[in-house]
Amino acid sequence: MRHRVVALVGSPLELYPVTCASAVFGWHGTEIPHHYGFRMCAEHPGPIRTTLGVDLVVERGLAELAEADTVLIAGWCSRPDSPAVLEAVGAAHARGARIVAVCEGVWIPAALGLLDGRGSASHWDLVDELSAAHPRVRFDAKVLYVDHGDVATAGASATALDLCLNLVRSDHGAALAARIGRQFAAAPLREGGQRQFPELPTRGPVPDSLAPLLEWMTARLDRPLTVEDIAARSGVSPRTLSRHFTEQLGVSPGRWLLERRIATARALLEETDLPIETVAQRVGLSSAVNLRRRFHNALRTTPSAYRRSFR
Repeated sequence: MRHRVVALVGSPLELYPVTCASAVFGWHGTEIPHHYGFRMCAEHPGPIRTTLGVDLVVERGLAELAEADTVLIAGWCSRPDSPAVLEAVGAAHARGARIVAVCEGVWIPAALGLLDGRGSASHWDLVDELSAAHPRVRFDAKVLYVDHGDVATAGASATALDLCLNLVRSDHGAALAARIGRQFAAAPLREGGQRQFPELPTRGPVPDSLAPLLEWMTARLDRPLTVEDIAARSGVSPRTLSRHFTEQLGVSPGRWLLERRIATARALLEETDLPIETVAQRVGLSSAVNLRRRFHNALRTTPSAYRRSFR
């Protein structure tokens, strides 16, 4: 049976997080495996008011959560605190469903105590209010998302896409997540620790988007790129490059490049029978020994064991 993703929506509804989820978990044609089923439900089925000024008709009620494998709480533009909603989501989590909350949806797992003693992503406009109401939760307005396995949270609406692709990667591997992301031209894979909202530099000119440079780096993973090489490509000093990466992504150029290399290695291990040495060379990690060391540091497993888990 397909993994059942149910988006729990309320009024007024911001559609973007819900449409992101439907794009990731929906149908992608015959060339891409279809592992998920996607539905929506609401506490009160019927027309749901949206921020677009039109109504969305939702036919299913909270009973739909009783059969959900993943409950996605996204799209509310007000604090969702209905006792019936809390009870239904709590029951779904208790029987093993994964709870995924975006933006205001984070109120629900926080109110249920599912985030106590844990970290949670938060929209920057909500972090103070959430922290005051739930002091046992470590809310972070900088990160894209936080995934604990049974509960995952994302801050701003645009991070819903990053989190949903990360869930696919956790469920079925990096290769499938990359194939789905390419269908709608998603940006290069963003790890949860990257910034959800870049800070403007305190000195010097505002940097241009790093996207073209990231694409250039991704296309050259098999080459021994240094920070100096990347800085020369972007026309700035290595120090300025590192500052731009930290301000826009929250990580250094070297760290970002290593994460891309590990992600590409995962996809090659999942989809090909290439020897470990060849995989290491294709992602720019030079040798099987280096790949094993980097792989273990990142994923706490070996390339061979990771490959076996997807066979």
